[in-house]
Amino acid sequence: MNSILTTAIPDKSVVKMLTKIISKVDLRREEMSFLLKEIMVGQLSNCQAGAILTALRMKGESVEELTGAVEVMRELVKPVFVEDNNIIDLCGTGGDGVNTFNISTSAMFIASAAGAKVAKHGGRAVSSATGSADLLEGLGVKINLPPEKVLQTLDQVGLGFMFAPNHHPAMKVVAPIRRELGVRTIFNVLGPLTNPARTQRQLIGVFSKQLLQPLAEVLKNLGSNHVLVVHAEDGLDEISLFGKTHFAELKGGEIRLGSLSIEDFGLSKGNLKHNVSDITAHGLEQSKLKVLESLTETNKATAKIAMLNASAALYIGGKVNDFKEGFDLARLVVESGEAVAKLEAFVALTNDLEG
Repeated sequence: MNSILTTAIPDKSVVKMLTKIISKVDLRREEMSFLLKEIMVGQLSNCQAGAILTALRMKGESVEELTGAVEVMRELVKPVFVEDNNIIDLCGTGGDGVNTFNISTSAMFIASAAGAKVAKHGGRAVSSATGSADLLEGLGVKINLPPEKVLQTLDQVGLGFMFAPNHHPAMKVVAPIRRELGVRTIFNVLGPLTNPARTQRQLIGVFSKQLLQPLAEVLKNLGSNHVLVVHAEDGLDEISLFGKTHFAELKGGEIRLGSLSIEDFGLSKGNLKHNVSDITAHGLEQSKLKVLESLTETNKATAKIAMLNASAALYIGGKVNDFKEGFDLARLVVESGEAVAKLEAFVALTNDLEG
């Protein structure tokens, strides 16, 4: 089978493809694959690449374009070969404009303590105060482990972290272009779709409701097993504690759209005394404190929102049958101390493996 990177393109003129995009005409999947590869291997000038990324943003990326782009990113990645098809990933696009603490990172420790295997893929802060890599490093995790040692952490503690720059070397070409543009581009969406461990089960938070179905369709094209793409009415790219969360669920090759409220997890709105400020964090030190709080104090808003998202991860991973069962299990491992113990075990193992 030919690589997507070497598929013959009838018309390889970058200018003609750019003209199509400017004219609001969607590219074919193979055209997008060719164009993105040209950008990522440095064949285009920063000016050309910036024009393409900006034009795509203005047109809006189609499902076929996103699929073609992900295929290229996956071919260029340095993979982590995991045989377990039930591993899960929890991630978000960022860019929701709300300075929350690292909810998906907290949720990964809770989900892992409850029996799921989590292979998380992340980097340093781009749109938020603290990225997952910044936070984990601040908590004492060694984030630069090579693929074979990531596999060891997955096997031994049920957790693995893949620091994005180590696995996407071609992104170094794109980084200065993105920085100079200073606006959201297709790469904000591609990150969650290009986990080096090729996770087939994912909880993905997005910055816009308009992305829910398209991302589910992209992952359907790419053969994912069970995915929940979420966006909350209050703007969070997480399952929210404070209002409805809209979702697109891909399961068994079918996509369904719907919405969730905290009642689906067994909570009651009448008993909530929290607001969004309870889950915000400014800077690394505050983020660390909020994460530790979320792993130990079940009555806090930080813990409740982390448990909501861990519940969804457990559902996607096949560990529970519904969100309420997942939330009850998540609360149990926080109350018992198993969630914070999972963090401590992960810190200790990554330090041992680096040394």
